[in-house]
Amino acid sequence: MILVIRHFFYRSYVGLGLWPFIILRNKSLKQDKALINHERIHLRQQAELFLVFFYLLYLFEWLLKSLYYLDCYRAYRNISFEREAYLQEKNLDYLRDRKPYQGMKYIFVNPMDH
Repeated sequence: MILVIRHFFYRSYVGLGLWPFIILRNKSLKQDKALINHERIHLRQQAELFLVFFYLLYLFEWLLKSLYYLDCYRAYRNISFEREAYLQEKNLDYLRDRKPYQGMKYIFVNPMDH
């Protein structure tokens, strides 16, 4: 289910997968196939890790990488869950072909330079 909540987002963030919802900054973003796919990838990750483990790992990884990079945005972009979603967001068949826990391999890939 997709919800639109304009005042929910910080800075340039426009979408959030918060199981079982995709929350968007504005209605026109519903047409952004890559964004919707990105958030659906997060919903799959959340379901695989029973929500609470996803959020704990996400926060833990963000904290460690924030200390490592000394840059919160770069840390965010290099969280393994975000790497998988960003690298696969344009592949609209990804979720159909994705095997369970396939996202774990993104823990070990090279960092993104964003």
